[in-house]
Amino acid sequence: MNADKLRTVEDWVSYYRHEFGLPVSERGGFVMLPVTAQIGVVHLPVARAEMVRGALQQQRRGGPMLARQIRWSFLAEPDSRPGEQVMAVLNRLDIGIPAIGSAVMLPTGLGRWTREGCHWVTPPARDSKLPPLSAIITTALAVGAEGED
Repeated sequence: MNADKLRTVEDWVSYYRHEFGLPVSERGGFVMLPVTAQIGVVHLPVARAEMVRGALQQQRRGGPMLARQIRWSFLAEPDSRPGEQVMAVLNRLDIGIPAIGSAVMLPTGLGRWTREGCHWVTPPARDSKLPPLSAIITTALAVGAEGED
């Protein structure tokens, strides 16, 4: 499938399903990726997200990332859910973990400027594993601690 020839939301749904194996659907005229027991999401403020991205790449645990104006969203394998105390720390740091049943809007374009106001920093790949949610959370807390001395 050639991304340059995709015109409709339905085309993009087919593209994401076929090319990347993502369980997306059309909802309200947008491509939506549901948060499930197999695919999680972590939202991070941009500055912290850039540090997390670099650290995960060094660990060879990088994965798909979406950029929005004030935050990036990392796709993750939900290996465990943080406890209440960790969630409280994450909330204070403006790090969000959407609940199962929610969804994330994906771009209908592979360039930087899409009608959804987001773009792929690192696009998904069909055969690559998603990084564990716990690794993203641990890394996000570690890189923030380094800069807060």
